Amino acid sequence: MELTYDILEEFALIFPLFMSYLWMTGGIVYYYRWEDGGKQRVDEPPELKHYPGVSVIVPAHNESYAILETIESLKNLQYPEFEIIVVNDGSTDETADILNAFSTEGSIRAIHLETNQGKAAAMRVGTLASKHEFIVCLDGDAILDPHALTWLIRHFDGPRVAAVTGNPRIRTRSTLLGRIQVGEFSSIIGLIKRAQRVYGRVFTVSGVVTAFRKTALHRVGYWDLNKLTDDIDISWRLQMDHWAIRFESNALCWILMPETLSGLRKVSTSNGQSFQR
Repeated sequence: MELTYDILEEFALIFPLFMSYLWMTGGIVYYYRWEDGGKQRVDEPPELKHYPGVSVIVPAHNESYAILETIESLKNLQYPEFEIIVVNDGSTDETADILNAFSTEGSIRAIHLETNQGKAAAMRVGTLASKHEFIVCLDGDAILDPHALTWLIRHFDGPRVAAVTGNPRIRTRSTLLGRIQVGEFSSIIGLIKRAQRVYGRVFTVSGVVTAFRKTALHRVGYWDLNKLTDDIDISWRLQMDHWAIRFESNALCWILMPETLSGLRKVSTSNGQSFQR
């Protein structure tokens, strides 16, 4: 019994250190291998041989506080051919009215679901309604960098690439909690994704921004409507079907995060209620 305790104690001390060195080593390799030692510029994406059409799908449930800014940012994307599809997932605020206004002027295609069915259902509906082979799923309160589509689509030159996850960055950083989350996304999540790309297996796509190949989604049955975490579920099922997932650090996406403890608690509660529905 004492020997078992000693082994567990050493494991608890050594494992975090080992993984930290593993992630840092992978991040350094990624920095020189795929980011050209810091010489790459986000606003100078590579020139592609072919620019396939892209469908940007935005699931939105009660996003009236941010959806206007999200749509305006998407209209400024620097990419030859793309469409914007916003799926109103049974919103009870002014989201539907905002989307109808943009839809009337031809900026977006708005799809209205009568009841809240969850993000997975909204993304599935948007995907089935899209007209392009490549889709980019984006949260309704996120702002996509103007050149993000080019950075994402460049990876689909390989026939077995099913998804490319973008790089979410926090834009709410006026409190200590907000700054902590900035550090978490930049130095922890981003570092781990870089290392996973080096070692050959990105464990999960980002739920905030990810590009998908529609053929691959169709093969695995799209998003499961009964899973709590749609990003982990779709990642694992794609990889079980022998598809590859990649990470693109230059595909920036600016997101909102709660800056207070009460805000974090509210988000956690709402996520749980959404899953129960």
